[in-house]
Amino acid sequence: MEPLRPTLRAATVIRIHCPIAADTLAQLLAGRIEAIDHDVQAAHMLATIRDHPALGDFGIYRSVIELAPGWEAFTPAADAQPTLGMPGQPQRSPTLILTLYVPAGTPDHTLDRALNALIAAHPWEVPVIEVSPTQLLLRA
Repeated sequence: MEPLRPTLRAATVIRIHCPIAADTLAQLLAGRIEAIDHDVQAAHMLATIRDHPALGDFGIYRSVIELAPGWEAFTPAADAQPTLGMPGQPQRSPTLILTLYVPAGTPDHTLDRALNALIAAHPWEVPVIEVSPTQLLLRA
């Protein structure tokens, strides 16, 4: 049998740090992944992703999303209007980290529309959404 020849595919990686309820995080850590469907913020972000076909597009698979539980820690400045916590007070937030990919060559207007929808869906005053070029290793 001849060895596979992997190829690289250029893509944009998008990583969204989405706040979730503490109970949702506890359920996720206990292995109950369906908890995200009942979390208001997570469900809204997932619906936004599914509404934009370029997000998580792997050709024969759609809406491909990697999910990871986590926490965010921050201290709002005096002039902030935080969704969670008070200015000047350290805060921790249970978080769902959603990682997805967009194929290179996606038209700019399509990507811009999707990114604007993600920003609009995010509840934070200053959303944490990373966008970077990357390459994915694929089977030839």
